[in-house]
Amino acid sequence: MHQLVLKVYEYTKDFPSEEKFGLTSDMRRAARSIKANFVEGYKRKGYKDAMNFFNRSDASLEELEDHTLIALDLKYLPKAYFDELENLEREVAIFLDRWQKEYHERSNGGPGAHAHVRT
Repeated sequence: MHQLVLKVYEYTKDFPSEEKFGLTSDMRRAARSIKANFVEGYKRKGYKDAMNFFNRSDASLEELEDHTLIALDLKYLPKAYFDELENLEREVAIFLDRWQKEYHERSNGGPGAHAHVRT
């Protein structure tokens, strides 16, 4: 997740100035929200509350994926940058999916407490 945030910041710094408060800001916010919502969910004690934040993290990832495609179509992102972001987004999606399934299993009678996770 962290690498995705860093790459989004790196790749959006050269977007047109008129996108500073548009697509640039939207992509950066969505990328930060993926990680921030995951971390907040991770620290929540209640199952429903935690899953709500994990779902928000998923939604922010979907939003970023859409913005990334728009940036490619507008020719703000070179194809190589798009491909790299798309691969990182896919890795994050797999991580979030696995995490939610494991969290659900642990919360419904599976083994113990949170495992430490590096995001």
